[in-house]
Amino acid sequence: MTRYIVQRVVMLIPVLIGISVVTFSMLRLIPGDPATVMLGEHATPEQLEEFRERMGLNDPIYIQYLRYLQGVLRGDLGRALLTKELVIVELRQRLPATVELSMGAMLVACTLGILAGVIAAYYHNSFFDLVTMIGALIGVSMPIFWLGLILMYIFGFKLGWLPPSARMTVGVDLQTLNEAYHLDQLFSGQGGAKVIAFTDFLSEFYVLASILTANWEALLDALKHLVLPSIALGSIPTAIIARMTRSSLLEVLGEDYIRTARAKGLRERVVLLGHAMKNAFLPIVTVIGLQVGVLLAGAILTETIFSWPGMGRLVVNRILARDYPSVQGNVLALALIVVFVNLIVDVSYAYLDPRIRYE
Repeated sequence: MTRYIVQRVVMLIPVLIGISVVTFSMLRLIPGDPATVMLGEHATPEQLEEFRERMGLNDPIYIQYLRYLQGVLRGDLGRALLTKELVIVELRQRLPATVELSMGAMLVACTLGILAGVIAAYYHNSFFDLVTMIGALIGVSMPIFWLGLILMYIFGFKLGWLPPSARMTVGVDLQTLNEAYHLDQLFSGQGGAKVIAFTDFLSEFYVLASILTANWEALLDALKHLVLPSIALGSIPTAIIARMTRSSLLEVLGEDYIRTARAKGLRERVVLLGHAMKNAFLPIVTVIGLQVGVLLAGAILTETIFSWPGMGRLVVNRILARDYPSVQGNVLALALIVVFVNLIVDVSYAYLDPRIRYE
């Protein structure tokens, strides 16, 4: 197992390099000049040329990529052309919002998808099975932006049950972990600065920070803001997981050992959850792992619609601004999350199915 994990981690390196090459190349193929976007149409040719020279945009493409790759290996993703802020700092500020939204959407998808799939498989060819599969087909076909707008209109504006946009209501106070527990007085020096930076990063996870600081008003407000975008983003994964759960469980329920378990007089709940679901769960886990990439891709639309201050919305704005370093850093971070989750899914196979052994 250890050898397999090491091999998979090593294999991540060429994958990430390939992603960086594709992202780097495609950004340069987009029409438009970063210098013109940054300085405006009224900038003089001398000003444009000075900007390109200062930012290294006049160098050959391969020189620019090698310079970028050297920075990545040092942990330096460069500075954003638009704000002059370090890209790694922007990631620390925006990544928690995207991760929190993706986890909320995955919670919705796994809960509703698995539950609907199990009931549909157990009551095969029933009215509920038909309704579930029709709902799954609609969920797969429904555009995220359209569903998001409908949810905002109904629950945000018409009924007023949930906030239609943003991440937290203006005026709701949420302290950082450093402010709540005065960590700067407990930790000092270079090591203390790293601890403070890490706690500030954790404080950007509003739900987690609300729980750790016992701020229940902020927790309730953060959860309310999380509901609508999580449902919109999790709609497609919910439908896919429900269909996979149904088909996988139907296949297992027809096996001989299930009939044997029922013949032995075991309770139906034990047969379904203890025997059938345990063996049907392997393809479901695979689909769940693959949906992480779908969630991160869909987060771009969802965050734009719901004014969610995450990485997806940032990428859209920076692509329009031709901000090469910012887009490259964000895409690389998202790719790293996807391949890491896929690694966890692969490793989990051995624990879910004892027959699987990695050599």
